Amino acid sequence: MQSLIKLRVQLNSVKETLDLAAGIGQALKGGEVIELISDLGGGKTTFVRGLVQGAGSRDPVSSPSFTIRNDYRLATNFQIIHFDFYRLNEPGIIKDMLEEVLHDRSSVVVIEWPGIIGGVLPTDRLTLTLKVSGIDSRTATISCPESFAYLLDKVDTK
Repeated sequence: MQSLIKLRVQLNSVKETLDLAAGIGQALKGGEVIELISDLGGGKTTFVRGLVQGAGSRDPVSSPSFTIRNDYRLATNFQIIHFDFYRLNEPGIIKDMLEEVLHDRSSVVVIEWPGIIGGVLPTDRLTLTLKVSGIDSRTATISCPESFAYLLDKVDTK
């Protein structure tokens, strides 16, 4: 069993959230799974916006709360698939669709509100928890296996 890397980062502005995400986005290789946890308005979609920009996409980022899934094109050999399960009461057929893309090395999967899909997520994933600590400030807690350490190379823990 791999040991986990755990970091805590204070983000004092929207720009710092975008920068953290962009640094992780620049390091993506394809095949990663990122789980985002926070309350409503916690900064999950802002994080995805920075991640997508950092990975090199110019696609506009919006919360897929109503569509459940948004795909972002990249010039590299992978895409970012962004799920938001906030409005689901049960996983239904989404669970089958998710299981399929979780094993696709040509996709990076980002999931908001992952609780509904329970045991489907792989153990090898980056988990980012955002807690509101002020109007524009957040405390980010990041955990991931050592095999994902490359994603954290540009993270400034101040």
